Amino acid sequence: MHQYICHDMETENKISVVINTYNAARYLQKALEAAKEFDEIVVCDMESTDDTCEIARCYGCKIVTFPKADHKSAEPARTFAIQSATHKWVLVVDADEIITEELRKYLYKQIQKENCPAGMYIARLNMFMGEFSRDWAHDYQLRFFIKEGTIWPPHVHTFPQVQGRVIRIPAKYKFLHLADETMQQWVNKMNQYTDNEVSKKASKNYGVFTLIWRPAWRFFRSYVLQGGFMSGRRGFVSSYLSAVYQVVAIAKIIEKRIRE
Repeated sequence: MHQYICHDMETENKISVVINTYNAARYLQKALEAAKEFDEIVVCDMESTDDTCEIARCYGCKIVTFPKADHKSAEPARTFAIQSATHKWVLVVDADEIITEELRKYLYKQIQKENCPAGMYIARLNMFMGEFSRDWAHDYQLRFFIKEGTIWPPHVHTFPQVQGRVIRIPAKYKFLHLADETMQQWVNKMNQYTDNEVSKKASKNYGVFTLIWRPAWRFFRSYVLQGGFMSGRRGFVSSYLSAVYQVVAIAKIIEKRIRE
């Protein structure tokens, strides 16, 4: 296994990779192998019961623990994980994501520039129905930023609050998302995530119009504007599921207001 040296002093041109984990052994070794050339890897574990921590120790990672309690996602532990990093710059990676070599080189090159922005949105290429999706399926994540002052809201599907200018970098510098969920897994996760949407958007007074236009817009954006039609049935299903997610989330928010 590969080892790296953890530095005591924060320096201008060094990057800490931060990975939040809970029972993440399936893809973790591949993720750590791709991250081994960075200056530090911090694994913030939420009391895993599988081999997650053992794998992290084999790679010489700095391991910190955040209580699992009744948390359903990693977001409540994100800020703690980020502040556990040693270096000025932080790259947040999920335990099922691969940092491409092109992305690593790009980030190190950018932080040496005087006008480097404080945060960067990075493209992520996802697996769907057994294959990596075409470029149309990139989703952008705000994952690279200056540690100081950055706070990550404790809600699912949120982005960190970065102090300073933020940009979107070219899509050729990307993450590869290895998780390939079955429809059953997707539905289970959708149910979990839309429950979180209810608590996050409880004050919204959505109506029937929103139930119509938002799902329709999400499908149109994914299938037409982002080129989902080029991937045949896979592209149609992916775009349709994006619309279904919106229907379920909005319906749950409306239901909560009716029942109150």
